[in-house]
Amino acid sequence: MAADVINLRQARKQKARAEKGQKAAENRAQFGRPKHEKTVTRALKAKVEKTLDQGKLEKPD
Repeated sequence: MAADVINLRQARKQKARAEKGQKAAENRAQFGRPKHEKTVTRALKAKVEKTLDQGKLEKPD
């Protein structure tokens, strides 16, 4: 009937480590790419925005 006893300090540190690991993985994905991959991604993003803007209808003022 008794619940498992946990050490709150250890649980807090374990949670902080997990969050830090997730942040590190995000940073590796964002900043750990070669320059040519970054330029290709930037060019594709610009192309998508350009094609999206071409289809926009402007309201007459």
